[in-house]
Amino acid sequence: MPGICDFFLIASGTSTTQVRAISDNIQKKLKESGGKLYHIEGEKEALWVLLDYGDVVGHVFYDPTRRFYDLERLWADAPQQHFKERVGKKIRHAKRKKKKRRS
Repeated sequence: MPGICDFFLIASGTSTTQVRAISDNIQKKLKESGGKLYHIEGEKEALWVLLDYGDVVGHVFYDPTRRFYDLERLWADAPQQHFKERVGKKIRHAKRKKKKRRS
């Protein structure tokens, strides 16, 4: 009997806005590369967005929801690969100029 999928992608964001942005970006990138989205759930609430691409299922969580369900624990016997976020560009902070006071 075949498995549910070959891979799980588990990601999380610190706000529902960030969860939506992560989910939207995954959808955009996979669409560009020919990936077919079979099913999506949770997009409106953005506490747990499930993206079903057949062999790959993506789970994008709001941080507290990810801690509550703890999918990593449920699938602890499966091989895992961890990735850290990479920031490609440095954020430059604008300096405020002080106005000279008129005497």
